Amino acid sequence: MAPVGHDATTLAFYAKEATDYAVASERSEPSTSLTRFMHDLKAGARVLDLGCGTGRDTLFMRDAGFDVTPVDGSAEMVQELQKRGGPKGHVMLYENLDWEASFDGVWANASLLHVPRGAIVGILSRVHRALTPEGLFFASFKAGTKEARDRFDRYFNYPARTELDEWIAESADWAGYEIEETKGGGYDGEPTDWLYLRARKGINGRFGAPRAVG
Repeated sequence: MAPVGHDATTLAFYAKEATDYAVASERSEPSTSLTRFMHDLKAGARVLDLGCGTGRDTLFMRDAGFDVTPVDGSAEMVQELQKRGGPKGHVMLYENLDWEASFDGVWANASLLHVPRGAIVGILSRVHRALTPEGLFFASFKAGTKEARDRFDRYFNYPARTELDEWIAESADWAGYEIEETKGGGYDGEPTDWLYLRARKGINGRFGAPRAVG
């Protein structure tokens, strides 16, 4: 049996806080990372918003003309997306992701950071399989050295940069990838060190040979 790719306590938090989370996550403009991601896709590209939450980024991408499929493990989060007029969402746990060569891009912003460490390589492999040849992948992780819970009792895998290197290398034969280290915040209001992962599938990935760069 494959390792469980979700944390029940974390899912329960998002079920309880979905409405408040929707209000807190609203913003007037897309993030720099999302803008770059959309710029690197062809017009009308098919995008999987993996861990879509209440749909802020789904709506940005849809309004920019992309064909977006939103997925989240929390039914309550998906309901908030529908209240905001978003496209049909799918309630699905990451370990059940079973698309193959279906998306030109997978956007996983602040979502895979909740996947238990024992399951993350398998989930990344599923993401690779879901991408079309030369498909683009983005994921963000809170940096650290070991798994832990925050003050809301949410689980985080907290990888060091070297660990994220290992996870992406073990998951599949990516054409190339890059990892950006940056500082920011989160729902808990705490200063946060972030790791932004951008990867390309296929032999013609824009990042060249598999490597991590600053």
